[in-house]
Amino acid sequence: MLYFSKLRIILVSLFVLFFITIASNNILSSDNRFIDKKINLGLDLQGGSYLLLEIDNAPVIEQKLQNTSTLVRSFFKEKNIRIANIDLNNEKLSFSVEDQFKQQVIDEFRNENSDINPYYPVFKSHQFDINEVGDKLELSFSNQGLVELKTSSQDQALEIVRRRIDEIGTNEPNILKRGNDRVLVELPGLDDPMRIKSLLGKTANLTFRFVSNDNQDSFGVEKLEYEDGSSEDFVSKRIILSGENLLDAQPRMNNQTNETVVSFTLDRVGAKRFGKATSSNIGRQLAIVLDGKIISAPVIRDTIASGNGQISGGFTFQSATDLALLLRSGALPAPLNIIEERTVGPDLGQDSINAGMIALLIGFLLVIIYIFFKYKIFGLITNLTLIINLIILLGVLTLFEATLTLPGIAGIILTVGMAVDANVLIFERIKEELKNENNNIIAFDSGYTKSRTAILDANITTLLAAIILFFMGSGPIKGFSVTLGVGIFTTLFSVYFIARLLTAIYVSRNKYKEALI
Repeated sequence: MLYFSKLRIILVSLFVLFFITIASNNILSSDNRFIDKKINLGLDLQGGSYLLLEIDNAPVIEQKLQNTSTLVRSFFKEKNIRIANIDLNNEKLSFSVEDQFKQQVIDEFRNENSDINPYYPVFKSHQFDINEVGDKLELSFSNQGLVELKTSSQDQALEIVRRRIDEIGTNEPNILKRGNDRVLVELPGLDDPMRIKSLLGKTANLTFRFVSNDNQDSFGVEKLEYEDGSSEDFVSKRIILSGENLLDAQPRMNNQTNETVVSFTLDRVGAKRFGKATSSNIGRQLAIVLDGKIISAPVIRDTIASGNGQISGGFTFQSATDLALLLRSGALPAPLNIIEERTVGPDLGQDSINAGMIALLIGFLLVIIYIFFKYKIFGLITNLTLIINLIILLGVLTLFEATLTLPGIAGIILTVGMAVDANVLIFERIKEELKNENNNIIAFDSGYTKSRTAILDANITTLLAAIILFFMGSGPIKGFSVTLGVGIFTTLFSVYFIARLLTAIYVSRNKYKEALI
């Protein structure tokens, strides 16, 4: 029956008032309010930067094959099989082996249960292809191996990019995978992307190595340039310490020299290795190398056993802050290249907001006028319910601090249409019931009850479509699906609680009146 208990009326009223209060945060000052939340505007509305980054996996493939060559040589040495003439070229590792052992080596690589797998857990035979080419064996990544490697690199890159952006404090960044070797970064409200580009463009691979002009260095040497381009030095390929051993890095002001430095703290393993290396090499230069360039090469004056140190290099406070940020967030597994870049100005975003609001206003007014002339007083109830429905929808989005995009506004406009559709179904059903029923209360109650199945079917199928769009779509599509999905629930609540309550009040007071609708 068209009956609402006092408790239900109170609960519905409190529910509506709660979301009206939450939604008002978006237009009123939120100072001293019990819930300080607002809807965030997306990139297309607020303006900001869009970057599409591509992962360069070539260095990763080369490094993995280089590491594999070391493992392979050690493994077969224990089996008294000599691996010689190892050469890495074009992402393929070739080596020589005596003819009598060739098939044994091939079998070891191809057999999933080979001794090489438990011996070196990092080696997975299904990741590699091995073939006989001329008098050599050639090892390369299989298609499956390449997919696994690229997926792993992308996951690591996504996490490192997120850490770096979060350190800067950008509001509501959108960081997503694209394919298996790209990362999409959307930064709403960011007008100048140069600093972000600089931070994301650096791999931040930090190593500590000794300066060595002796070509007889057992680990080999390489010539590296100083970051400021002033000179070059020969540096040992032996890595004393890497960025993996850093616990923290912060910009500091050196009180003695009055210059900005980056102070770092090592973990327990790193502190032990650093103390041992510095104690036995007093008087030597220790090169601090970042992404293949020497930042500084101080002379070791004393043993550094505390696990704390400083990196100096003529930094400004901003550059020291950025370097510390890069070191804290960790090194990227592979270089990132910016292949697409767009900056959306706030004026364009405001134009989108205005266009969306005008479309919503026009559509809303046309619906209100049509419904009012079609159903008179019940049209007025429907229009009031529509306004409350929109406020509740905005309140829910505000409560979860959702990001509103232009497609999201389209979802809100569609919600208005769906809410009207539900009311039209109900009122048309009521008209049918009034033809066979003289009791207005029974006719209206039957209209709400018998139209419920059709309304639920329509809304559930739309909700399923919204869920699919959310999980399968990209950022803007997700914004549309979120507002559409939330709008379905607010519409059903508005129709069966608010509109039905108002209808029940009117019909109860005019139950003997003819031609109510």
